[in-house]
Amino acid sequence: RMYGKNSYQPGTYAANCLLARRLIEKDVRFVQLYHTGWDQHDNLPAQIKRQSEDVDQGTAALIMDLKQRGLLEDTLVIWGGEFGRTVYRQGGNESNFGRDHHPRCFSIWMAGGGIKSGFRYGETDDWCYNITRDPMHVHDLNATLLHTLGINHEALTYRFQGRDLRLTNGHGHVVRQKSGLKSR
Repeated sequence: RMYGKNSYQPGTYAANCLLARRLIEKDVRFVQLYHTGWDQHDNLPAQIKRQSEDVDQGTAALIMDLKQRGLLEDTLVIWGGEFGRTVYRQGGNESNFGRDHHPRCFSIWMAGGGIKSGFRYGETDDWCYNITRDPMHVHDLNATLLHTLGINHEALTYRFQGRDLRLTNGHGHVVRQKSGLKSR
C-alpha cells in the first residue's frame, strides 16, 4: 500500500520500485529504474503532472522502505535525467509550453549511501542558466559516485580497442571538501 495502487500492476514504475527494494534485500549490487518520456518540449503542464504522479509515491516509498529496513545507509539512491532543462518556457503559450535542453546546469538528488542528508552542492544564477558557485565536472561527479560505492575510479578500467579506459577518462577527483560525503 505504501507504494501506491500502481504497485499492484506489473511493469509500472511503482511496481518496479517495490521490485528494486526486493532486489536490494537479496544483495543485488546495482539496480536501475527507468521512467521514460520526460523530454517535454511542449505540453509540459499536463505531462509533468502525470509523470510526477507516476513517480512520487513509489520513489518516496522506496526510500522510506529502505530506511525502515536498515538498507538505506548502504544503498545509494540517485535520481537524475539525461541532461539539464531550462526553467523558462519554450514556445507555446501560458497554458501549453515546453522546456528545452540545458547544456550548462544539471540537477540530481541522492539519498543514503554515505551522502549527508539535506546537503546541496553548487548554485546557479536566478535563471538557472550559469553556474555561480561550486561547479562540478561530470568526471568529478562520476569519481565521487564511484567512491561512495567503494570503488576507486582510478583503478576501475575496461579494455576497449587495446587500451585500458576508465569512466573518468584520466580525469576526475573525488569531491570531499564541503561535499556532504561521509568518510569511507
